[in-house]
Amino acid sequence: MGLPLRRKVKKRLAARVKEPLSKPDYFTQTWSIDFMSDALSNGTKFRSFNVIDDYNREILFIETDYSLKSSQIWVLKHLINRYGKPQKIRMDNGPEFVAKLSRQWSVANEIEFKYIQPGKPTQNAYVERFNKTSGICIDAYLFDSIDEIREVTQTWVDDYNCTRPHDALNGLSPKIYRETINLLLCYATATPRLLRPIG
Repeated sequence: MGLPLRRKVKKRLAARVKEPLSKPDYFTQTWSIDFMSDALSNGTKFRSFNVIDDYNREILFIETDYSLKSSQIWVLKHLINRYGKPQKIRMDNGPEFVAKLSRQWSVANEIEFKYIQPGKPTQNAYVERFNKTSGICIDAYLFDSIDEIREVTQTWVDDYNCTRPHDALNGLSPKIYRETINLLLCYATATPRLLRPIG
């Protein structure tokens, strides 16, 4: 006598609202995150977890390993300790990002997770554009180990953040753009004090 098999019930995703992709007003207001996959020269697969700041397109972190089941939470904690807490984090509907652990973490830290609509990668265009650019770097080499990938990736990240000009940033690199804006803001704040009459 065969026992009835329990059917798996597919859960519906919560409705995703389309929102315009706008540039944040300041650094560490909104981050975008995503995963990428590739393989070593021997066929072993690996993944990378990418985090960028939407304000100046700065790469905040790239975590690369064979498995990244819960690494996103560790990476986000590390980045918050370093840069401060963002108001929002934009992402797609991948299983890593809709997991119960991620939802609980976002609520506990009072950070809004902004999920894009399924099949609409342009709603996460900042990190999607970055993925294409970083993919060119990864595809240019045959890697034999994770350490090789991490070394080349870090060198590329340093060049991307500190040297490479961006059209959207008036021809400046992400870090130079952020430092320039901060300097201008400091000058604008200090100027009224310098102009106060003496006596």
